Amino acid sequence: MGKVTGFLEYERLEEGYAPVAKRVKDYKEFVIGLNEAEAKVQGARCMDCGIPFCNNGCPVNNIIPDFNDLVYRGDWHNAFRTLDSTNNFPEFTGRICPAPCEAACTLNFNDDAVGIKSIEHAIIDRAWQEGWVKPRPAKVKTGKKVAVVGSGPAGMAAAQQLARAGHDVTVFEKNDRIGGLLRYGIPDFKMEKSHIDRRVEQMRAEGVVFREGVMVGHLPEGSKVTNWAKEIISPEALKEQFDAVVLTGGAEQPRDLPVPGRDLEGIHFAMEFLPQQNKVNAGDKVKNQLRAEGKHVIVIGGGDTGSDCVGTSNRHGAASVTQFELLPMPPEQENKPLVWPYWPIKLRTSSSHEEGCEREFAIATKEFIGGEGKDKGKVKSLKAVRVEWQGNKMVEVPGSEQILKADLVLLAMGFVSPVVSILDAFGVDKDARGNAKAGTEFIGGYQTNVPKVFAAGDMRRGQSLVVWAIREGRQAARAVDEFLMGASDLPR
Repeated sequence: MGKVTGFLEYERLEEGYAPVAKRVKDYKEFVIGLNEAEAKVQGARCMDCGIPFCNNGCPVNNIIPDFNDLVYRGDWHNAFRTLDSTNNFPEFTGRICPAPCEAACTLNFNDDAVGIKSIEHAIIDRAWQEGWVKPRPAKVKTGKKVAVVGSGPAGMAAAQQLARAGHDVTVFEKNDRIGGLLRYGIPDFKMEKSHIDRRVEQMRAEGVVFREGVMVGHLPEGSKVTNWAKEIISPEALKEQFDAVVLTGGAEQPRDLPVPGRDLEGIHFAMEFLPQQNKVNAGDKVKNQLRAEGKHVIVIGGGDTGSDCVGTSNRHGAASVTQFELLPMPPEQENKPLVWPYWPIKLRTSSSHEEGCEREFAIATKEFIGGEGKDKGKVKSLKAVRVEWQGNKMVEVPGSEQILKADLVLLAMGFVSPVVSILDAFGVDKDARGNAKAGTEFIGGYQTNVPKVFAAGDMRRGQSLVVWAIREGRQAARAVDEFLMGASDLPR
């Protein structure tokens, strides 16, 4: 694969970034992708390693050595065809996937991994520029109708695959635009929403019907339709109108922090904060938008969602941004012989961190403290304490309590489950974590206990990566196709 001695001759080349001072002034993407010559060199680094662990490291099983080799040889069209055969939306993963394939790269065992993600990014961007990404409507229609509930990456992948198999697919989305977490959870500076829009247009040309502003489920007695949903459809109506239903909503139930002072004004979940800015970027007017300018912001949670809050706060013009992580600071370099080819625990510094952020590890929040006078009822600081981990038990460090300024606190500690009400409305059994209970068996996979109702993505597996959602959407589509037709030619 690639150049036989390429990995000995060439070093890994990272994608570039626009300067911090420039990029924090707007919400546009700022990654500078590889040009053709740079991508060719990176493709040349792919080893003829015999067993490409990268394929299994990638949840959608991208055929990575093949498209690396094709890029090295200048055959970009076939590189795109290879990538497109396993991944419906490489422009999403090429921008926001953490690249578990690179952790599994054989070269990564004792050197820097091949820049697989940057090559994927280059391939799909060129494919769009060259006009290679075209609708592929089914030549023969089956007459079967499928409802997909949720339009995130799992729902979009399932819908596209099912439409290409010849089924009539309708996607129901409770929000006003298609995309789920991609639309309202991922900041525009990481992925501009035009990438979603052009995929939606492709899928419409393939026969997929999108219905925005439609909530599936039951409203509590006496309540009215929410501000963001124009219509309510019951599970009973869906099951009556469609031959199969696929539940692909996200893990939307955030983890809370029930400490004293939690009810103070100025403490919000990350998914209250991030979607508002995305709506403003899209041209909407958001009344009383949560803003960070001039404020001392503390983000509680050290993952990607917390990092997104950091980047957005920096663009708002926050006075300071601090990010808390309960766990100890991980090592800067993983022990590769111990963890390869699996995803390693190591210190990861995002582009948002580089824009300005204090990172605090092994720290816990004990109390939110309100102000006085005109600031009464508003959070103005918090009490934190250092912690140590003794075995699996967290212990406070005596005498380590401190008070930090906090005008805005953003809770980004992950998500515990999908919204329970939709699963209850369908009567779907839940697992111990509150997710839809459905297996992934080759035959009969992704089926819930409710006849003709399937579940995939975060709704089935819990909070996860976009690339896992795409995988589950594709596999669920094959399971639905088998259920409807007795057999399926869709790839799994």
